[in-house]
Amino acid sequence: MSDQDLIVTVSQEFEFHAAHFLAWHPGKCKNLHGHSYRVQVDVQGPLDERGIVIDFDELSDVVWREILEPLDHTLLNDHLDNPTAERLGIHILRKADATGLHLSEVRVWETAKSLAVVRRALQ
Repeated sequence: MSDQDLIVTVSQEFEFHAAHFLAWHPGKCKNLHGHSYRVQVDVQGPLDERGIVIDFDELSDVVWREILEPLDHTLLNDHLDNPTAERLGIHILRKADATGLHLSEVRVWETAKSLAVVRRALQ
């Protein structure tokens, strides 16, 4: 088996802080509240000629600068409708696509025990 026969996943985690409210929610989440979000992004693919899928610095720079920093310490409702963890994961995936970064998976933790996972559908 050669390296080209393998699919490798590279992951990085990030943290940002933001507020949101879910107007439809029957409980406390209908009120304005905040989270310390933890986000994990994955890039999957074969190794390139350098022996990597993507440079960690490049991944970190793009995800933070282009996607998460604009959300940090903001009201997420100003950025997307109905900002659930699921929709936030989709937003991150789509923003990454717009930068040319093809993420294979995004994980968004709203709390230490609650997360949403967004994966690309199998082709």
